Amino acid sequence: MPQDMPPVGGYGPVQYKRNIPARGFRPITYLVGMHLLMGYGYYKLFHGIREQKYVTHRFSPNRTPKEAQWLIAIDLNSELAREKVWGRLHILPLLQAEEDRDQVRRHFADKAREKELLGSESKVYNTERFVRPTFVYTPTKVTQ
Repeated sequence: MPQDMPPVGGYGPVQYKRNIPARGFRPITYLVGMHLLMGYGYYKLFHGIREQKYVTHRFSPNRTPKEAQWLIAIDLNSELAREKVWGRLHILPLLQAEEDRDQVRRHFADKAREKELLGSESKVYNTERFVRPTFVYTPTKVTQ
């Protein structure tokens, strides 16, 4: 009985290693992508902090009116600064109306108090027109 021999030229290659596809990118790709993403995030963060400092520093309420007028006249290159200025400009009529109502209420209260004490209305100024008072009543006891 003849013995089986390998085919002429030998057997074909045998795959003994597992052929598993790579899962995802190489680690260096993830590292570079993470650094780029964080770099962009820090860029936006620092830009936002700088813009916020510009707004709070330039328009702080502790400034004198002359400084405030100068600061409003400068070019507002910050969107937050422009929004803050326009917000204040749009709320001014509301604040002025509230102050006017308070002044009228105080004026009528003063007239009633004067009529009660003096018995008649005496004109302080020689005119029939309303003259806005140049003084303000302040409370004697200020609480903080």
